[in-house]
Amino acid sequence: MDYDFKVLLFEKEDGLATITINRPKVLNALNDQVFKELKQVFEMMEDDGEVKVAVIIGAGDKAFVAGADIGQMADYTFLQARDLSYQSYKAQQAIAHFSKPTIAAVNGFAFGGGCEIAMCCDIRIASENASFGQAEINLGIIPGGGGTQRLPRLVGMGIAKEMIFTGKPIDAKRAYEIGLVNRVVPHEELMNEVKKMAKTLMSKSPVTLKFAKTAMDLGIETDLETGLQIERELFAECFATEDMHEGLNAFLEKRKPNFQGK
Repeated sequence: MDYDFKVLLFEKEDGLATITINRPKVLNALNDQVFKELKQVFEMMEDDGEVKVAVIIGAGDKAFVAGADIGQMADYTFLQARDLSYQSYKAQQAIAHFSKPTIAAVNGFAFGGGCEIAMCCDIRIASENASFGQAEINLGIIPGGGGTQRLPRLVGMGIAKEMIFTGKPIDAKRAYEIGLVNRVVPHEELMNEVKKMAKTLMSKSPVTLKFAKTAMDLGIETDLETGLQIERELFAECFATEDMHEGLNAFLEKRKPNFQGK
């Protein structure tokens, strides 16, 4: 499968796909091209059987993504701003709806759209050097890439309103305390920790991971009763898979399962 991009770097190794947002001179700021290529790469990986887990990281040591490209936005009209927000939406939905596990390796600033991109991922692992924020209020705008919606769902309405209303950034330690990131590690250990997590995920059944992700992502958007119904149906669907039989037999035989994703 051909992956050829202008502002992304793409690597595949042992089931792990690493997508690097590669605009280090502008701290990996987001623009139309980044959104276009993020959408493309996640749509392409959906059908790439070699990809089991996807990781997003920013180029360099300073930034994951420091936000949108303000220079590009400064002279935007209403219609251009709406189009940019829609491009952002399409890219982020491609990440959020990706059927395989995703990890954000937050290696520096994750402001504005960078925080929003990280929140689209299933798991966020942050360097001690990382910082997070939705600072759009300081520019006279509000988040336009999901910040007002995903942040409250992750950290609660009160903390989300504080972050968005004040525009003040938080460090990695605070991000961990409020549940915005799963863990914080020394900067030099970030990719080792990410690869360790990816290896753990790849040891599980791909089809069961997909069911679990679907149950949670759909269920959180519904009432409890509907969510429980979604879970019941997907739980039962597990019993139509070969991996379920392999998993139960491996447990009974006291060995590691060999899942095939079937």
